[in-house]
Amino acid sequence: MAVTPSKDYKRREREQRKIDKRMAKEAARAQELEEAEKARPKTEEELLAEAEAEFEAELEAERKAKEDA
Repeated sequence: MAVTPSKDYKRREREQRKIDKRMAKEAARAQELEEAEKARPKTEEELLAEAEAEFEAELEAERKAKEDA
């Protein structure tokens, strides 16, 4: 005698497919947002912060070079 899947089993499978599909959409959306964030132009504050960090790094390197000499 053949056994057919119960309605409850079919419902769980259907719900799981919906959940999987929703999670895939959310992951794709998050990836798109991340790519858009990387592609956007930097603000003036970000550029100034980067320049300041570079300057501090150079200054620290010079201090270490003087101490070693």
